[in-house]
Amino acid sequence: MRAVVTVVGADKVGIVAGITATLAELNANILEISQTLMSGAFTMMMVVSLEADQNFLAFQNTLGQKGETLGVTVHIQNEAIFNAMHEL
Repeated sequence: MRAVVTVVGADKVGIVAGITATLAELNANILEISQTLMSGAFTMMMVVSLEADQNFLAFQNTLGQKGETLGVTVHIQNEAIFNAMHEL
């Protein structure tokens, strides 16, 4: 399964490292990544590939908790749902 991960918050050291290290621990492969800084605001969007048997809710919870630790908001959506929402 593929998922869309978005990260938003105030820019500071360690956001990319923290999120990508957690993705590696969860055995998620980053397929696409983009990040932007605007007036101190950090945004990052990724498409990641998950293992077929991975528990999606546990994946969301783990990344969400890492985001809280880093002081950013992390949203994770199934890519199919994300795409369907943006086709309307």
